[in-house]
Amino acid sequence: MYNSAVRGKLINGDKSLGQISQEIIAPIHAKTPIWWYGALLVSLGMFGFGLYCKYITVTTGIGTWGVNNSVAWGWAIINFVWWIGIGHAGTAFSIFLLILRQKWRTAINRAAEAMTVVAVFCASLFPLLHMGRPWLFFYIFPYPNTRGPLWVNFNSPLFWDFVAISAYLLISASFWYFGMVPDFATIRDTAKSKIKKAVYGFFSFGWTGSSKEWLRFEGLSFVLGGIAAVLVVSVHSIVSTDFAVSVKAGWHTTIFPPYFVVGAIFSGFAMVLTLVITMRGLYKMNDFITDSHIDAVCRVLVFISLIMGTAYMTEIFMAWYSGSDYETYLFFHTRIFGEYAVQFWIMFIANAVVPQLFWFKKMRRNMWVVFTVSIIINIGMWFERFNIVITSLSRDYLPSSWAPYSPSWVEVGFFIGTLGMFIAGVLLFFRFIPMIAISELKSVAKFDKPQKNHVKNTSHE
Repeated sequence: MYNSAVRGKLINGDKSLGQISQEIIAPIHAKTPIWWYGALLVSLGMFGFGLYCKYITVTTGIGTWGVNNSVAWGWAIINFVWWIGIGHAGTAFSIFLLILRQKWRTAINRAAEAMTVVAVFCASLFPLLHMGRPWLFFYIFPYPNTRGPLWVNFNSPLFWDFVAISAYLLISASFWYFGMVPDFATIRDTAKSKIKKAVYGFFSFGWTGSSKEWLRFEGLSFVLGGIAAVLVVSVHSIVSTDFAVSVKAGWHTTIFPPYFVVGAIFSGFAMVLTLVITMRGLYKMNDFITDSHIDAVCRVLVFISLIMGTAYMTEIFMAWYSGSDYETYLFFHTRIFGEYAVQFWIMFIANAVVPQLFWFKKMRRNMWVVFTVSIIINIGMWFERFNIVITSLSRDYLPSSWAPYSPSWVEVGFFIGTLGMFIAGVLLFFRFIPMIAISELKSVAKFDKPQKNHVKNTSHE
């Protein structure tokens, strides 16, 4: 059998197929650790504070935020784009690597897909409340109505967003759930509690593991993967088009669709690293999530970081080359050297400079370095959204309306609430769902076991 000479073994420890199943589902059958309850309590507290801020927003109005006549979009739209970006990477990670037949994805894709579903739910809350009257959100639904030409407005970017995000959420959730059906059946067959057997038996759809079921399972995976691959690109392109259709300086540019898609994958891959390293440390999954897996993701991040740096420099060059006074003032006197210079340089250094550490193997194999860089990238991507949204709005074509923006505690609390929602969702996923795809990991286990008459390849790395 083939043994990778480049990335090394995909599974450490020379484990049997039975050992793989037992060790992955062990946290589900084991007693819930104390730290899990503590982390869940903290996350629910954060979520509760976010709910309180949402209540204030709905009952009092958008005036509780720090927005003004110039900056009509505040943290809500920043966080919306940021969460959508994180949600994209999970599916992108799983789908693209599935289509490309990359075996190293098997230990990480389940966590990435779970992250996608939770992040998209977090993102959907922000535009809903930013509408001002969230109880009228159904106006953006594409359904037949008798209200005349006013609604549904098919030319509205809000309508585009709703269609794209709802379709993406449906396909992502379906891809994630159906991929877990064989693993639910494994938990059902190994569970000792009747309640647990009944619950996991219900979600496994009576899976027996026959050849016909596996054939249909693989076919469904590729069909959903093909649809999701298109949606990954289209959804963030649509989100970026919300900005690009405007004539505002800093927004009216054709680079936005690919720029947003690449940035979304960048931030999502960084969040995948954050979750995977945390999961690997807490649940002792070093044999399944190896240094080689982390190394492969870090190499992807280096490549994407170069693209992000090129995009930043392209924006700056085009602002200078255009000869537009507004573009020049926005980029050079507002972002680079002006009022928002701190936010700009945090974005640039975090996204284009810091990831260059991954050129060095020692850095890619040091988990503390990788974990720290992944958090720095996510912070940098948040500031990128800040620069795009806030700086362009604060410098429009009427200088008399220019006004600085600072968020209110309600906006900050709203964001903290979504962070708590995300952490709680991930914790529940770790506790009740196999964090690694058992069936897919077993499919690559044979690649790590050379035959007796086969000469083992040595690493060339």
